[in-house]
Amino acid sequence: MEQLSNLKAILHSKRANIFYLEKCRLMQKDGRVLYLTDEQDKKQYWNIPIANTTVILLGTGTSITQAAARMLASAGVLIGFCGGCGTPLLMGNEIEWLTPQSEYRPTEYVQGWLTFWFDETKRLLAAKRFQTQRIDYIRRVWNKDKDLQQAGFDANEKSVAAALDHFSARIEQAHNTTQLLLTEAELTKKLYKTAINHTRMGDFVRDYNGEDKANAFLNHGNYLAYGLGATTLWVLGIPHGFAVMHGKTRRGALVFDVADLIKDAIILPWAFVCAREDMSEQDFRQQVLQKFTQHKALDFMFECVKQAALQTRSSHQDGE
Repeated sequence: MEQLSNLKAILHSKRANIFYLEKCRLMQKDGRVLYLTDEQDKKQYWNIPIANTTVILLGTGTSITQAAARMLASAGVLIGFCGGCGTPLLMGNEIEWLTPQSEYRPTEYVQGWLTFWFDETKRLLAAKRFQTQRIDYIRRVWNKDKDLQQAGFDANEKSVAAALDHFSARIEQAHNTTQLLLTEAELTKKLYKTAINHTRMGDFVRDYNGEDKANAFLNHGNYLAYGLGATTLWVLGIPHGFAVMHGKTRRGALVFDVADLIKDAIILPWAFVCAREDMSEQDFRQQVLQKFTQHKALDFMFECVKQAALQTRSSHQDGE
């Protein structure tokens, strides 16, 4: 039996696994967390490596035992109940998470965050930093990922490079979050146009309720990014309500701020590429999770949030 004291040995930013499960039952058996499926009149058990897992999304037709929930909490695994396609919604409401409780999470990050959060000017600076890091990550991923480059996504392409430079300048010139949100929306619109051109999907229109694969994959991938964002904030002990950019009346808004750091770099291009290739939802999910790992998306999110939280302090600890 794996000792509970060893379950958190792997830092959350280094963990490799995100699980989306449906039509199964999670349980604890012989010191392990398993999920049970019914296939062709026989039951099959599958092991979940919880010490190397960040998020488990429980989709339709799932249940979990109290013992399994307790063991997942001991390992610091975030659990989200969701509908189909990995959408973590409860009763059609906002994102809800069952977060394992720990009295030993760090305090320096939430203290640092609150040091600047109540100052509107400093909060705007943090939002600008997030948007600048978002563009830097697009450049990093698109310049490094040979699969994306083969599909036509290259940050050095003249039109893309000009757009990223243009919006970087606009970010610095923004005087409030409204202008920043407008800049963000226009950048995403430009990236949609780039993706449409490279995948020859000229009839695409962004529709959150759309049934076409591109829209469905965008929704699905975005919620995977929300899982990483929620994990980052929980591990660092920062409440989701202290957003720097998105609506401050929405309790989970900071999750959106953090998820946006990686969405355009990874989710957006792969949603279009996988839709063009007519991939299944499962294949798309596996592709995105692989790219999260390849480009160290969770590591990047931790780094950005830590920098923002400690911007008013002269030094910080390296551990999480």
